[in-house]
Amino acid sequence: MTKAVKVRDLTIGGGAPVVVQGMTKTDTRDIKATLEEIRRYTAVGCELVRVAVPDQEAAQAVATIVKHSPIPVVADIHFDYRLALTVIRGGVDGLRLNPGNIGDRDRVEQVVKAAKERQIPIRIGVNSGSIEKGLLHDLGRTAETMVESAARHIQILNDLDYDNIVVSLKASDVPTMVAAYRLMAKSYDYPLHLGVTEAGTLLQGTIKSAVGLGTLLAEGIGDTIRVSLTAPGEEELRVAWEILKSLKLRERGANLVACPTCGRLQFDMWPVTNELERRLATIAEPITVAVMGCAVNGPGEAREADVGLAGGKNMGLIFRHGEIVRRVEQQDMVEELWKEIQDAAEEVRLGGKASQRNHP
Repeated sequence: MTKAVKVRDLTIGGGAPVVVQGMTKTDTRDIKATLEEIRRYTAVGCELVRVAVPDQEAAQAVATIVKHSPIPVVADIHFDYRLALTVIRGGVDGLRLNPGNIGDRDRVEQVVKAAKERQIPIRIGVNSGSIEKGLLHDLGRTAETMVESAARHIQILNDLDYDNIVVSLKASDVPTMVAAYRLMAKSYDYPLHLGVTEAGTLLQGTIKSAVGLGTLLAEGIGDTIRVSLTAPGEEELRVAWEILKSLKLRERGANLVACPTCGRLQFDMWPVTNELERRLATIAEPITVAVMGCAVNGPGEAREADVGLAGGKNMGLIFRHGEIVRRVEQQDMVEELWKEIQDAAEEVRLGGKASQRNHP
């Protein structure tokens, strides 16, 4: 088991549930836009958020962002130790920086002293694309090189009697990333922040992230995750939760079970599932919704779900907890299913079954 690290009131590692992170895509200096984005992230399950801090104006903005953020805020710092000192004074909840790239020992000592006084954790973030030139020349761009880079940064902090550390070893190449984290997990007990960096667009990035993060999480490696996509941050968070839900590591939101469709299909199913998927992103309760296309597996799957639809010819039967509720026509499927889904979510919120609405 890894060590436990506290970030505000959140625990990373030590057997705590895997924490879902996001990173804002707004200009941090735009406080209003950044806070609005953080609130949107929180609504879809973000538990910790990182903000880029490229200059002093951004660093000073962090104080206001932290004050009004509903979730812990981590500042992403590179090169300039003064930015770290500014955000620490502003009450930031955590730092992401590599002590080896912020200057000489005196500068590192200043940052570590300030972080220690306020019990702020530091994430050492190794990225395969920015490994130190000397290491890269000697060892090449390998998993072993990444772990050696992390080890050197860890040693700098350990020499200053600082151990409040989280580590990440991100690569855009999935096998390299997986190998690096496996090696790190064998060598240290610091909490691990998992991620495939620069994963790509929504489709390719989702696949890379699911394979990389899923492989490690299934092996019991990883304490917090961030999915990185060339897409809105809300999409990153949805993917992160789906990865965790698929491994039964966390529960949040609805699980949509839907058949792939085939020649037996007799109603227009894709628009129904696409619209339901969009709406289900707003449901936080862990319920199962099934949309099935025909009589082969349809009734069975629909009965097993909290809310289900088994399709027929231009119509479908809606099930609720295994019982048929009513028959609906194609044009009414989404709205009628949505009413039942909202009722099912309310049941969970109340800790039991809410009475079904008397829908015609």
